[in-house]
Amino acid sequence: MPVKVAIIYYSATGSVHALAEAVADGAATAGADVRLRRVAELAPGGAIDENPRWRRHADATASIPEAAVEDLAWADAFAFGTPTRFGTPAAQLKQFIDQAVELWRDGALADKPVTAFTSAFNRHGGSEATILSLANVFYHWGALIVPPGFTDPAVYAAGGNPYGTSATGPRDGDGLDPATLDAARYQGRRLVRVAARLLAGDAAPALTGTASGTV
Repeated sequence: MPVKVAIIYYSATGSVHALAEAVADGAATAGADVRLRRVAELAPGGAIDENPRWRRHADATASIPEAAVEDLAWADAFAFGTPTRFGTPAAQLKQFIDQAVELWRDGALADKPVTAFTSAFNRHGGSEATILSLANVFYHWGALIVPPGFTDPAVYAAGGNPYGTSATGPRDGDGLDPATLDAARYQGRRLVRVAARLLAGDAAPALTGTASGTV
């Protein structure tokens, strides 16, 4: 059985969407069954219309299915993507995550590997802080965080973010740096490899019970 990976993201103008597609490509290359899902937009249409790039991206990705909590229940592993908002995840992604409380309470998110990626307009715009902020959610879930670390030359070539792939810009509309997309593909492959190893040992006793129970 292939590893089932849910790649769930929010993207306003397209940078995180490009990363999500690259992570999905890497995961699929590693043999995973992939669901690429965007979370629901919360911003009003008027605000989107004021930014031509935002409107173009919203229209271009309208056919991508919206994420549902069922996607989390289905998956063996997760990858979450978000632009940085003052060093924290975008409200749209956080709103989706907050819907997962029942799965968390049932322990259905525990012991599943998870990774994260992000984008900021500036090089020091809060990328690392955003990924670390998302990690707080994963700690509560009891999920197993799978960072890219310094485990492959692709990480170094993309700027060396061991927490998760982070894009900058683009400022000129030409798309993301190819090295950054390569790092995202590697992150997707790494997630699948780790998940496959965990599934291979799935006959072992569970590490956790329900969220309100004891270890």
